[in-house]
Amino acid sequence: MKKVNLQKWLFPSLLTLVAPLGIAAQDEVTADQVVTAIEGTFGVTPGERRNHTKGVCALGEFVGSPEAASYSRSALFSGKPIPVVARFSLAGGNPKAPDTTKSARGMALEFKLPDGGVQHMTMLNTPVFGAMQPKTFLDMMIATKPDPATGKPDPEKIKEFKATHPDSLAQADFLARNNPPASFATSAYFGIHTFKFINRTNKTSLVRWRFVPQDGEKRLTDEQLKSLPANFLEYALIERTRLGPVRWNMLVSIGEPGDPENNPTLAWPENRKQIKAGTLTISSAMPQKDAACEKINYDPLVMADGIAPTNDPILLFRSPAYAISFAKRLGGM
Repeated sequence: MKKVNLQKWLFPSLLTLVAPLGIAAQDEVTADQVVTAIEGTFGVTPGERRNHTKGVCALGEFVGSPEAASYSRSALFSGKPIPVVARFSLAGGNPKAPDTTKSARGMALEFKLPDGGVQHMTMLNTPVFGAMQPKTFLDMMIATKPDPATGKPDPEKIKEFKATHPDSLAQADFLARNNPPASFATSAYFGIHTFKFINRTNKTSLVRWRFVPQDGEKRLTDEQLKSLPANFLEYALIERTRLGPVRWNMLVSIGEPGDPENNPTLAWPENRKQIKAGTLTISSAMPQKDAACEKINYDPLVMADGIAPTNDPILLFRSPAYAISFAKRLGGM
């Protein structure tokens, strides 16, 4: 397929988001730099995502709660079933990454709203992210790039990265202490960032959300980490949905003054008021090739009225980075 430069005409506004949204001058990083660094670390699979390359598609619906509707006027919380196109994935750009890898797992959702609009939610199974600023993520990709001589990352570079980037440690510690989920269906997924809910009287509430599986959270045992095949997560989710619907409760924490608003590496106190905002039901799953989720760019800044972003530098940066990856995919690159 002929390679075309779709970035300039598909996403001109997204590619200029970084500078005007307050990232410090000494920390300015371009989306193209980050995507290029990801490609340098993992290589390129033409026509595929640069990050979270390995994944599986799913379909279902979401039903919001009346309590959530008192905080947000979004049609997402109308109480009516909202169709959902979901994608579950492994972090990283290796399409052949073993499913036992101690990396993050992702759940991305596109809600198809009654007025023709859409709402995206792009989440991880870690309660915090591994970078406070885009520069940290860029430096992590550079530090973990395999050494041509060994085919593996240089341990000294990783050690230096950790020593100079304390904002990377909380997520890394979580992944080190917790084995990966036994199934996509038995993992919680966190929105990572702080968002704004806006109600019908224009009252704004700071919120963080997570999706908690009704099947319960289950992790792989140490023995399973050693014995399971490289590819089991896709099959397990497909088979689980054949047995019946898989459900998650959407839980929303309501922020209080002083809670971290623009730093996804810091968790909120556990005693924050929490509401059940709705139920996600996944009714079927399928390989991603030619399925509904394959061509979706799960940009987390695609939001419906009633939900808005904060000035979190990582949240705002994800949009232009996703745009570049998406444009390359569409161009067959």
